[in-house]
Amino acid sequence: MVELQVYAAGVRAPDKLMGLDLELGAVPGVRYKADTLHDMIYLESHDPSISLHEIRSIFNKLDLEARFVGQTYPGALTHSATEVIRP
Repeated sequence: MVELQVYAAGVRAPDKLMGLDLELGAVPGVRYKADTLHDMIYLESHDPSISLHEIRSIFNKLDLEARFVGQTYPGALTHSATEVIRP
């Protein structure tokens, strides 16, 4: 399972949350929770092929800059390898 925390300033706007719901809803196996007080999105996926690049592109479509919270590793940038990212 892949767990990510993403900070995206402005994600609390209703149009951004609706867009995020549409985009993430199209990705199979991805669940998320929004902390609108802190502009944080908590993501988890049982699909190990999801990459940071894919997640970042979803936020870019909505004109949001995704900043990943916690440690990341070079393998997460590809489609071939992911792991749980812990703070």
